[in-house]
Amino acid sequence: MSYTNFTLDTDADGIALVTWNMPDRSMNVFTEEVMRELNAIVDKVAGDAAITGAVITSGKDTFSGGADITMLQKMLTTFAAEKGKDLEKATRALFENAGTMTGLFRKLETSGKPWVSAINGTCMGGAFEMSLACHGRVAADSDKVKMALPEVKIGIFPGAGGTQRVPRLTDQQQALQMLTSGQNLSPQKAKSMGLIHEIAEPAKLVETAKAMIRNGLKPVAPWDEKGFKLPGGPVYSAAGANLWPPAIAILRRETYGNYPAAAAILKCVYEGLLVPFDTALRIEQRYFTEIMQTKEAAAMIRSLFVSLQELNKGARRPAGVPETRFKKIGILGAGFMGAGIAYVTAKAGIPVVLLDRDMESAEKGKAHSDGLISDQVKKGRAKPEDKDRLLSLITPTSDYADLAGCDLVVEAVFEDSAVKKSATEQAEAVLKSSAVLASNTSTIPITALAKNSARPKNFIGIHFFSPVDRMMLVEIILGKKTGDKALATAIDFVRAIKKTPIVVNDTRGFYVNRCVLRYMSEAYKMLIEGVPAPMIENAAKAAGMPVGPLALTDETAIDLAQKIMKQTIRDLGGKAVDPKQMALINTMVDDHGRFGRKNGKGFYDYPAKPAKKKLWPGLREFYPQLKPEKVDYAELQQRLLVTIALEAARVMEEGIVTDPREADVGSILAFGFAPYTGGALSYIDGIGAGQFVKIAKGLQKKYGAEFKVPRLLLDMAEKGETFYQRFDPYAKGDVKQAA
Repeated sequence: MSYTNFTLDTDADGIALVTWNMPDRSMNVFTEEVMRELNAIVDKVAGDAAITGAVITSGKDTFSGGADITMLQKMLTTFAAEKGKDLEKATRALFENAGTMTGLFRKLETSGKPWVSAINGTCMGGAFEMSLACHGRVAADSDKVKMALPEVKIGIFPGAGGTQRVPRLTDQQQALQMLTSGQNLSPQKAKSMGLIHEIAEPAKLVETAKAMIRNGLKPVAPWDEKGFKLPGGPVYSAAGANLWPPAIAILRRETYGNYPAAAAILKCVYEGLLVPFDTALRIEQRYFTEIMQTKEAAAMIRSLFVSLQELNKGARRPAGVPETRFKKIGILGAGFMGAGIAYVTAKAGIPVVLLDRDMESAEKGKAHSDGLISDQVKKGRAKPEDKDRLLSLITPTSDYADLAGCDLVVEAVFEDSAVKKSATEQAEAVLKSSAVLASNTSTIPITALAKNSARPKNFIGIHFFSPVDRMMLVEIILGKKTGDKALATAIDFVRAIKKTPIVVNDTRGFYVNRCVLRYMSEAYKMLIEGVPAPMIENAAKAAGMPVGPLALTDETAIDLAQKIMKQTIRDLGGKAVDPKQMALINTMVDDHGRFGRKNGKGFYDYPAKPAKKKLWPGLREFYPQLKPEKVDYAELQQRLLVTIALEAARVMEEGIVTDPREADVGSILAFGFAPYTGGALSYIDGIGAGQFVKIAKGLQKKYGAEFKVPRLLLDMAEKGETFYQRFDPYAKGDVKQAA
């Protein structure tokens, strides 16, 4: 029998080598066809007396990314269509579908022939669950090999035996840590946990796997043998009593109950370890079916997997423009942002010219990259030769002539229109006519800056977030005259440095900063109302935000908030900023010299390490404090999320963002908008436009105009629409689909 996705070759010892190599895919994934073929191969190996065992490996550089998540989406779509007719029948069908992979892996595990997984690269999710079902596991000794069960990051959990096999191979504490965090494991870490048996030189990987079979590998999983004991002892033991109560508390502390899948993992492990293995798999399957029906799973799968992949593949890239292969990139300004952009560019293997007003400043910018890569070497995440290679790609200079030959120049000089005008003119004087010039401005409209350019068609905004090396989102801003080539080049650059691009039309604050400023502004308003500062910060975290609004203001600098407010008043008039909020920020900066983290004092105090930051007690003296029991804590959470979501809706109404995927993914990657919601627009869709409008109107009545509902949302509420219906990103049919 021939297979589309696998080859099967049997050697002289009767060991079958099963090579997984999907055509027309850069990475192997589990699809319905792949599972059918693997099922047939398991039957073939089990039923052929001439085959003594099987080794499964990949014909690609990576092993597998796991299940094709669009397959799960298809299951959910079918369930949604059928549940209205017969809920019980639809749920049972979902349950049976959810168990397909579980059954296949269990069949392999109990086939009577030994199977070894030879892991040659990234091995994620369902692929690692399959490997755990094999009787032997060998990983190549390479930095490219990473193993993980990351499903919790997209609102689900390892539902093909992962929650049962991992805690039977390693102790329960390490198992819970791995399963609830989705952490990547190196071969060394996986071996120390007992999840793999051997580490082999990449060239000897398959041979090492075959040797396990030749040396008499038993075709029986440890838990299927009589007398099997759990590593670290049973659940009901002294060790279990020390683990489980704090584990539940820690999960609550970390997730605030916002992530049903993380809670389901604890339930699966706890309950599954009390019963025989096949019963445990059934328990896992039931919880998986339950989690698949949650709105959190649907929203997170869509935004954090499907949409994210589509944007990373260039979903918004104009068709018909040849892809840019970057030979040389220029960065104007070697300050913190420019130096960070130079680092990520060089890390992607692209030569960089880093220009500043003098060589000392340019060299200082290069030293920033030296510091970052040296830290990676110290932590074992990079090798000394990686450092040498990266630094060799950065050329510091003070001479604009060195920009000659650049395909793209990113201007990251001081936020001053005159300084930017001079930098643009000097750069364009030496650039080839086809080169694109991009500004990293965060405040000045791109259309205004493009007036400094002799070729506004090739002028665009590329807005990075700080710190550049860690923030994964980049806003690409279109000026009125920006052409398709400039947009395509900008998207190609952002993809080359392995970040996610979203395309935004020109406006004050673009998209992300408009939402962030609303978040901070609502916190200032709460302070002025007398809400205790700890309640504001804790409410934000309980709502799902990774950083409280006061802490975020400290990170971005309070004096910067002051500058933005003053500039807004100059540009839009006194009514554009709440005078009470202006007074609060002026008091912090002018009267108390509290600028934020950068000078060690802001809304928080920052004592010397290892002491942790703590809220400044002086905040209590600013306004009469409400008694905590008089504050509606749930409403605080709601206010912080609703104010951001309303601004995201306004941005869509104004046509600043036109694709809901970008609004959702951007809100999560840029400032961590409650990921369990799927993003700012999915938050509204999850509640329903009608109900959301009702909530916002109630808040407007109590707290003012910032909760005024835009006309777009009123119309959507009337029609019963969602953002993904109203602004269907797939309507044109030219979307680059997720893998």
